[in-house]
Amino acid sequence: MCIYTNKAGVCAIFAGHSQCCSGPYFFCCRVKVSDNLNINMNPANPVLFFEIPVSDLDRAEHFYQQVFGYDFERETIDGYEMSFFPFNDCANGISGALAKGDVYQPTRDGVIVYFRTEQLDQTLENVVAQNGRILYPSTFNEKYKFWVAEFEDSEGNRIAVQQLSAD
Repeated sequence: MCIYTNKAGVCAIFAGHSQCCSGPYFFCCRVKVSDNLNINMNPANPVLFFEIPVSDLDRAEHFYQQVFGYDFERETIDGYEMSFFPFNDCANGISGALAKGDVYQPTRDGVIVYFRTEQLDQTLENVVAQNGRILYPSTFNEKYKFWVAEFEDSEGNRIAVQQLSAD
C-alpha cells in the first residue's frame, strides 16, 4: 500500500507501489501491513517531529507568530505544556512543538531545527524586530542552491531558516 500526495496537497492511497511512483504524485511512503497488523513504514526522511525547549511559552509563541506568522494549538501532555506548530498529514516535511517543562532546557549548543521560508531577508528582519539575534548571516550555498541563516530565538535556542533558490 502506498500513501502519497500531489503538489496540490491531495492525498491518495493505492494498493500497488507502481501506481504511486508514476503519474502526477511526487511523494511516496510505502506501508506494509503484516499479519499481526503492525505497520512498517519506510519513509524517505527519518525525522518525524521536533520539540523546541522554552522557558516562557507565551513569549515563545509570540516570537514565532511574529517571525513566521504561525498559529499554535496548546495542549498539556504528560504534564508538559506544548504549543504545536501547524501540521498537515498530507504535506511533505515534519512539524513540532514549543515545549515547556523541567526536561526542556533552551540552548544554542544542541540540535538545530531548520524552518523553510519563502522570504529569508524578511524573516530575519522579523527576528530582529522581536529581539532575536542573528547568529549566522544569510549565506548562499552554491552547491545545493539555497540560502541559509541562523538566529537565536526568544528562549535562547539556535534556529536555522532556509530558502530555496529561485532557479
